[in-house]
Amino acid sequence: MSSVCPVGLPHVDAETPAVIVLPGPVTWDDVAGLCERVRTLLAGDGARVVVCDVGGLGPPGLAVVDLLARLELAARRSGGRIRLRDPDPALLGLLGLVGLRFQVEGQAEEREPPLGVEEAVETGDPAV
Repeated sequence: MSSVCPVGLPHVDAETPAVIVLPGPVTWDDVAGLCERVRTLLAGDGARVVVCDVGGLGPPGLAVVDLLARLELAARRSGGRIRLRDPDPALLGLLGLVGLRFQVEGQAEEREPPLGVEEAVETGDPAV
């Protein structure tokens, strides 16, 4: 049996983000390597989002917050973003407490209401 080789470039799904699994616990020595890996993933295949699987990081603490902030900074400097996969609700609470907001995989993006939308007033309503 023989098969014909396809002509042209193979199909690449540009919407599929790169994924990095963050093992726990992460030491200070691991942070620089993880930041470099995020930069490499964003530069290599043209992805604009790197999904960080944080399910195995263990209990949330300021070290995890610091790691995620550094990864986001590295991603933004490379023209991309990170998205969290499987975050602990306590981690999301801690990130919100320190003022960091990350997109979480599976959640819709928050958007501002459209401009120029006015509430309709019925003619019989008294003015408030």
